[in-house]
Formats: sequence, C-alpha cells, structure tokens
Amino acid sequence: MKKYLVICLGIVSTACFSQGKPRESLDPIPTEIWDLVPKVVTPAVNVGDAPSDAIVLFDGKSLSNWTNKDGAMYSVKGVGAIKTKQKFGDVQLHIEWRTPSTVIGDSQGRGNSGIFLQGLYELQVLDSYENPTYSNGQAGSIYKQAIPLVNVCRKPGEWQTYDVIYVAPRFTDGGRVITPATITVLQNGVLVQNNFTIWGPTNYKGLPVYQPHGKASLELQDHNNPVGFRNIWVREL
Repeated sequence: MKKYLVICLGIVSTACFSQGKPRESLDPIPTEIWDLVPKVVTPAVNVGDAPSDAIVLFDGKSLSNWTNKDGAMYSVKGVGAIKTKQKFGDVQLHIEWRTPSTVIGDSQGRGNSGIFLQGLYELQVLDSYENPTYSNGQAGSIYKQAIPLVNVCRKPGEWQTYDVIYVAPRFTDGGRVITPATITVLQNGVLVQNNFTIWGPTNYKGLPVYQPHGKASLELQDHNNPVGFRNIWVREL
C-alpha cells in the first residue's frame, strides 16, 4: 500500500508540473495595454508644493478662492468658518497649519481648529504636542470617530502638514448610502489614517448619520483659537 501511494503521488506531481505551456513560450502582447495613456502631470520641484494639475486654494497671497475670509487664513479666530467658493467631491488635499508658539489652554482649548471635507467630515487640527485629550479628538483624528495611528505633532509654533486622499460618499437617488466616505491622511509625512471608512458627518454629541449630498466646500473651522494655514491645494480625483 505504501509503495502504491508513493507511486500515485509521483504521478500527480509530474502531471502538475507538466500542465500548461512553459512561461517562456507565451506571447507578452495580449497583456500589454497601449491605448489607455495616463495624462502627464508635472510634479512640483519642492516637496509639498502643488503639481501642475492642482487647484491652488491659498498661496500666501490671494484669498480670492475663499468666503468669509477677512485675512483670517493667517489666524482663524472669531470670524466664523472659512470655506472655499469652489465645491469638491473626491480630492487629494495638501494643507499646512500652525498653532501658536505661546501655549495657552489645554486639551481641546489649545490650538483647536478643523478641516471639514465637503463641509461635513472633520479632520482635527489641534496642538497635540504633550497635550493630553481624548484620543479621537487629538490632531490627526477624524473627530470623534478615528484615533490617529500615531501622534506625530511638532512643537507649538512649528508648521505641520496634512496630505489627504478623500473619497466622497455615494448615494442612491432615494438618498440611501451606496458607499460611505473614506480618508487616508499623512501628517508630517507619516501615515495617521489608513483608508478609514467615515461613519457620517462629524458630531460633537451623538452618533453620526449620513444625509445625501453632492459636492461641497472645503471648510476651515473657527474654534476661537488662533491657528494659521498656508500652502493649500487640491487635485480633483
């Protein structure tokens, strides 16, 4: 019986290795795609600067792309939310922000602002350098939903970066969610949100519930703390 088993296994093994044509004899052409050519985008010379197809929302000079601005791109405090005139869906976003070098307050009262994708889904901005607070409310969190993977905040007064890939939610004509929003975030070049599925609009109290919507503005929150922003650009995806 043992000899029979060994012989059978040997026959099966030989058959497995002999099936199909040798890879060297296959024609590579059927697996080559030539007629779908990606468009050419010129990357920026400096890391963090806008590539050639980006929409520059703030370059340190003109505030023409924003409403309710009053110079507040440099210090978001006491003027209400600042939002873009243009409305967006899926985007790649680059934005730089800075909390005050002089530390005033603690927890959520220290350098607090927020970046609202489509005016609804908040990526938290906060001075989280040696500043304990609830974890799903610190910098790099999707506010009250997703804790950042790591805390990579720089010291107060230093410029920080967010690079975001955001995919907007899809709804049926009747208003039901087909696919929820997702977000990936790198803070200061480090991954802090990895394709997180957003539960719904940001709420301070209660659970989030999706409501159907289309493209909407990018908003910067006024949380009565002075927070600076610069070098803001997006690529529509």
